[in-house]
Amino acid sequence: MTLRKDEFARRRKQLMRMMGKGGIAILPAATEKQRNSDVHYHYRPDSDFHYLTGFDEPESVAVLVPGRAQAEYILFVRDRDPARETWDGKRAGPEGAVRDHGADDAFPIGDIDDILPGLMEQCSRVYYTMGLHPEFDLHVIAWVNSLRARAKQGVHTPQEFVALDHLLHDMRLYKSRSEIAVMRRAAQIAVGAHLRAMKATRPGVHEYEVMAELLHEFHRHRADISYHPIVGGGANACTLHYHANDAELQDGDLLLIDAGCEYEYYASDITRTFPVGGRFSPEQKAVYEVVLEAQEAAFGCIRPGNHWNDPHDAAVRAITQGLVRLGLLSGRVPTLVKDEAYKKFFMHRTGHWLGMDVHDVGDYKVGEEWRVLEPGMCLTVEPGIYIPAGTKGVPRRWWNIGVRIEDDVAVTADGHELLTAGLPRTPAEVERAMVA
Repeated sequence: MTLRKDEFARRRKQLMRMMGKGGIAILPAATEKQRNSDVHYHYRPDSDFHYLTGFDEPESVAVLVPGRAQAEYILFVRDRDPARETWDGKRAGPEGAVRDHGADDAFPIGDIDDILPGLMEQCSRVYYTMGLHPEFDLHVIAWVNSLRARAKQGVHTPQEFVALDHLLHDMRLYKSRSEIAVMRRAAQIAVGAHLRAMKATRPGVHEYEVMAELLHEFHRHRADISYHPIVGGGANACTLHYHANDAELQDGDLLLIDAGCEYEYYASDITRTFPVGGRFSPEQKAVYEVVLEAQEAAFGCIRPGNHWNDPHDAAVRAITQGLVRLGLLSGRVPTLVKDEAYKKFFMHRTGHWLGMDVHDVGDYKVGEEWRVLEPGMCLTVEPGIYIPAGTKGVPRRWWNIGVRIEDDVAVTADGHELLTAGLPRTPAEVERAMVA
């Protein structure tokens, strides 16, 4: 399942309509990153660059010039090089950029200093994300300065810089049907990985062994991690961004797994918490049920017309009510919510945007108001309760219980779709899945 070429063309046309004539957009690809010595990390294109081009080679620059008769969409790419291709793999080259990737015209990246200033000269506005690629910023500034130096010769200089990410990230917030189909696939691969991890969990197994089951399931479906998995047993489940994943799992503890995969450049993000020995203790089950109630309350607020913060507010109320019921908080629920007493146990937000990036782009507020949910927006729903050992005022039987439940949701015309459907959520479902 891959996005069709016309999906990328549609995005470019939409952006150029927003820019209007007189604008030029410049997007450099991400640079390769050195891991150590002469070894590089596996290359992944910058999300904005790939969103518009579908092109995945480094040392590339995309240029959009709305209304330009000769070519509106131009790619600067690495030239063909048989010697380097023997080592690193085939390159598209300028011809391949046009033939296979939809560019109206393409040039070797080495020619960009000679060509791009001439394209900018015809434009009054430069759409560019300053600060994201500091080295490339210097090139853009140098091109503008070279035009300004020739102003007395009648050379036109762009008069305005516009933040490209402001337009582009608002576009990325609204997923097309094709994008949601890819995200649905990423979610289902991750669902299978979590089920596999549940079945592999037992006392004496190490966290990294469980992580290996996740990675196996991702890779056998041509997916990769969308972030480093969190596989935390016992006390480690109370560390929100735990990443060592090296402890031995103990009977009677909970295991919290926060892991998602990236499929065709789109991310999934799932968390499940389950008992290492296959059965929840009464205290573990009680905390788990409060978190599940909070997630259900949040789900009930995800529909067009509601605000971004409505699911979080609903989850906060449910968690506060549950903590009072368990005796971990005391007082009137409205007062406790107002005083943020719940933050002792639930210190993070209930979700975030999801898409090409795990914490995807898009403003959460428009002006001073929370953003209104609309069809095509995708988000996570991930309430949690964390009670590390030694928590003041909490009896020992509750210590080292860390529970988070996270699922992926797409806003639809009449409500929402649970993209991660099929993965157990209730305590009974979780316990059955571990022995199935």
